[in-house]
Amino acid sequence: MSKEFLYTEIADGIAAQIKSGVLKAGDKLPSVRMLCAEHQVSMNTAKRVFLELESLSLVESKPQSGYFVSQLLSVKLPLPAVSRPSLIANNDEPDELISKVYENMGLKDITFFSIGIPSGDLLPQAKLKKEIVHAIRELKEGGTEYEELQGNLKLRRMIAIRSLQWGGNLNESDLITTNGGMNALSFCLMALGKPGDTIAIESPCYPGILQLANGLGLKVLELPTHPTTGIEIEALKKLIPQIDLCLLIPNFNSPLGSCMPDENKKEVVKILSENNIPLIEDDVYGDLYFGTSRPRCCKSFDKDGSVLYCSSISKTLAPGYRVGWIAPGKYKDKILKLKLLHSTSSISIVNEAVANFLKSGKYEKHLQQLRKTLQNNYQNYVQTIAEYFPEGTKTSRPQGGLSLWVEFDKKIRTKELYDLAIKQNISIAPGRMFTFQEQFENCMRLCIGLPWSEETQTKLKQVGQLAKKIYLK
Repeated sequence: MSKEFLYTEIADGIAAQIKSGVLKAGDKLPSVRMLCAEHQVSMNTAKRVFLELESLSLVESKPQSGYFVSQLLSVKLPLPAVSRPSLIANNDEPDELISKVYENMGLKDITFFSIGIPSGDLLPQAKLKKEIVHAIRELKEGGTEYEELQGNLKLRRMIAIRSLQWGGNLNESDLITTNGGMNALSFCLMALGKPGDTIAIESPCYPGILQLANGLGLKVLELPTHPTTGIEIEALKKLIPQIDLCLLIPNFNSPLGSCMPDENKKEVVKILSENNIPLIEDDVYGDLYFGTSRPRCCKSFDKDGSVLYCSSISKTLAPGYRVGWIAPGKYKDKILKLKLLHSTSSISIVNEAVANFLKSGKYEKHLQQLRKTLQNNYQNYVQTIAEYFPEGTKTSRPQGGLSLWVEFDKKIRTKELYDLAIKQNISIAPGRMFTFQEQFENCMRLCIGLPWSEETQTKLKQVGQLAKKIYLK
């Protein structure tokens, strides 16, 4: 057995005991020497086990005392309420609020808790630059020619190989590349919907999806959604007669971070397929899981090609590269016609560079580190919120992704909180952005994709202090 396998196997075993509650916050762990004797490993391997667990914020070291299960794990704030939107399609877009929040995007002196992407400091920028240079050298005509309509073959092959992790079993002919994840969703909505059709989505939902649906003339029906397990199946069943198409983010939905259980995914696919309702699955966060394995996708339960699987690298590797893809099932010809009409070709140099990055194994190594960082950030955020935010604050418990949903007392309106925070160069995303209805006024989304530092913690404390100021008015 290799040293690499030994160290990960031992660390995973201890991590599983901590997460299952067998080992509780504050419990003392075996010493390095005891771990060596128990597993017949070297001191270096044993130390590496504890370093791995520390990086996940599962254990903490105390000088002269050893390693203990982290006290951070004992902090569990109450969960936000299950959403109860009106079950009538609505399109009251909070356009002014969304514009206000995003107009400052790109300014350097603002702390953006509002923008749901990983910070550039968490991305392998130098390695990506090398891949771009390599792609220019290797591609015919330096990448100035059009790609084939379906997209870069090497990239599609690498995406197909990675689909085995979530039960997709795709091949390169099943995939079409796009200019980012939103471009993929846009093609799907244009192919399947027409003005006046009703689309079912989660509530709360990512603002970009709301705006896209509204812009295409679709009526938006928001589904009751649990902060941990996603949409309520029974509500979906009752609303089937009203629905023409459905768009869901089953894995680590933004803004809740919820992850639908496999049995729910299977049931949703079955219900929609039996009623000839296409499902657009947005899986941009699926690789950012905090557990030991990647969650399955709805597409893995698709038997008749009625699930259109969409994803991209925008939330994991390079937001600005605009590399996305669709596995459109039986709607492939419609999507290809739209791509020909609207973009003809993806950007050959960037697609080639990303394909090479995936093929080299660098992407998986990057993801391993990014997942650890995001999980560590989530725990630090919750610890800070528990200490400095108003009493009664609730938070979601994401199992992956980039979002943390915060629910305050009804007295605290997050549009007002945004106005106070931006004066201190802090940007948050008020909850009203994530719905077309009059709800979530006392909620906000925080992005956990910033590098955790003393400055980040200070800014988060300031948000809590401002919320207390509103509460005590």
